[in-house]
Amino acid sequence: MNVYDFDGTIYNGDSTIDLYLFMVKRHPGILRHFPSACISAVKHKLGRCTTTQWKEIFFRFLPGIPDMEAELRIFWDKNLGKIMKWYKDQKQDTDVIISASPAFLLEIPIKELGLKSLIASEVDIRSGKFSSENCKGQEKVKRFRAIFPDEKVDRFYSDSLSDLPMAELAEKAYLCHKGRLTEWDVRKGTK
Repeated sequence: MNVYDFDGTIYNGDSTIDLYLFMVKRHPGILRHFPSACISAVKHKLGRCTTTQWKEIFFRFLPGIPDMEAELRIFWDKNLGKIMKWYKDQKQDTDVIISASPAFLLEIPIKELGLKSLIASEVDIRSGKFSSENCKGQEKVKRFRAIFPDEKVDRFYSDSLSDLPMAELAEKAYLCHKGRLTEWDVRKGTK
């Protein structure tokens, strides 16, 4: 089984940021939440709130979108082309995508790619509230093992050193930088 991070790994960019910018253009009223998201980001950087708390404040814009499901289809019609070619060339339907991005955001590209397994942050599409911890770092391992308790990970791909706990599960791990893959020496935590 091969496991892949999404943003910056198989997707060229950050899908959450891309979605937000797309929504601002279509629904500029959501900008009223921007100041509180910035304040929360600073608190997060200072260690005064968790990533999950910070992201819940960021996702307060979601209730301002009248038909989020329809908006997601339009968004992915424009952004599905940002899936990296190297990934499309090697993908298998048994691949697992594991991401800190919200599951509701990634369901369309996962389906379009013909994949069956998505593990991501569980965020309510209407309220922006999390029903799980942000799926990052050690939380990825916890969530992966809850679904695949005994499964062997052949290869793991990510663009972030924060994914070291997942990389340590794999026979081989790779770091992705701008579509270029390098073998990840997990003993050192770097390439």
